Amino acid sequence: MCCTRWIRCSAPAPSPNCIAGWPTMPEPSAPTGPVRVCAGADLLDGGLGVRFPVEVRGRAVGAFVVRYAGDVHGYLNQCAHVPMEMDWQEGQFFEGSGLYLMCATHGAIYEPDTGRCVGGPCRGAHLTKLDVTERDGGVWWQPDALCRLPAAPEPAPVPPVA
Repeated sequence: MCCTRWIRCSAPAPSPNCIAGWPTMPEPSAPTGPVRVCAGADLLDGGLGVRFPVEVRGRAVGAFVVRYAGDVHGYLNQCAHVPMEMDWQEGQFFEGSGLYLMCATHGAIYEPDTGRCVGGPCRGAHLTKLDVTERDGGVWWQPDALCRLPAAPEPAPVPPVA
């Protein structure tokens, strides 16, 4: 799946290489290595998840990691039914048994290891899975073409000294 940001063409139409305003060449993305999300010990099987920010197609979006059956799994914090955040309280992604992820809004139930919806209004749909690994005592997320590091905020102007 290609979700590259594009530079808009500014040549007047008709141009053999460009239609004014339509994308013509991908914007180069800054390569980035894995990003540490949290300590591995912060995630307990079927317990609280850890939220972190990502950027998807230029928009700030939440993401999360959880531990299930000993492994870490990461997803965008958006229900497959309606793109709303899933946790009913910060980090509360599992339903009461700790066996399924649950959207607090419409009750969709997801398999924690695959992100597949197995109950509720979006049965058969999937959460957007992130590339996460556990190593060196930490949980690491690898940004990709779809999910990037959020853009750094613009620095605040420094007021003049009186």
